[in-house]
Amino acid sequence: MKLLRYGPVGAEKPGLLDANGTIRDLSGVIADLDASTISQETFDKIAAIDATTLPEVSGDPRIGACVGRPGKFVCIGLNYSDHAAETGMAVPPEPVIFFKATSAVCGPYDNVEIPRGSEKSDWEVELGVIIGKEAKYVDEANAMDHVAGYCVVNDLSERAFQIERSGQWVKGKSADTFGPVGPYLVTRDEVKDPQNLPMWLTVNGHKYQNGSTKTMVYGVQFLIHYLSQFMSLQPGDIISTGTPPGVGMGQKPQVYLKAGDVMELGIEGMGSQKQTTVQA
Repeated sequence: MKLLRYGPVGAEKPGLLDANGTIRDLSGVIADLDASTISQETFDKIAAIDATTLPEVSGDPRIGACVGRPGKFVCIGLNYSDHAAETGMAVPPEPVIFFKATSAVCGPYDNVEIPRGSEKSDWEVELGVIIGKEAKYVDEANAMDHVAGYCVVNDLSERAFQIERSGQWVKGKSADTFGPVGPYLVTRDEVKDPQNLPMWLTVNGHKYQNGSTKTMVYGVQFLIHYLSQFMSLQPGDIISTGTPPGVGMGQKPQVYLKAGDVMELGIEGMGSQKQTTVQA
């Protein structure tokens, strides 16, 4: 299934994309698509419904983030061997973990704000993993049981804030709108192999990223196991699993976002995003 949230910011409703590409309203079934409802039990309940009996959503509504109010937005750095090479950094002996503020979350087609004082705002197409069952000290063999589904994430970054100023990466990753998520939560059963998904990103029509999750250093299964040794993962939490090569920082000369740029990005089977940048 492809589940989504639609409507104005702060007033999104849950929806289902039917086989014909029509949005069907799920607000009579669940209140929202968030920590309280993201579970296999909920998905089984929705799957048992004849989608044609659900109200059709008319018009062209705004699409919100596919997870409402995630508790954690965990990110993995330098997790593609070819991306690590383009940044000049070594592949880490263990996953690099950082957090993106949940206030950065926005819809997949919302405008992205270039932060005040930014000169090095950058793009990163990533596979997002959405947790559906608490994961705490889980074995790697059982890690995938805790996945609700997957989504597209644009892990936007301000490189000067992230790298050139002292402190942790989080301040270069957490500006408002620096976390477009969606358009869909694609349930786990629809993704046969999360380690073999083509992914791409363009800026102003120029393709910068053209990679695949197959070049991940640490795969989804291992990451869930690994993270659960340090923190419990809760339903609705998002793990952004790293990006392939082609980021602006890796270009020669480097290329960074400016107001008016248009990013388009997607992952096979997950849908696509499109954002226009504006000055904050």
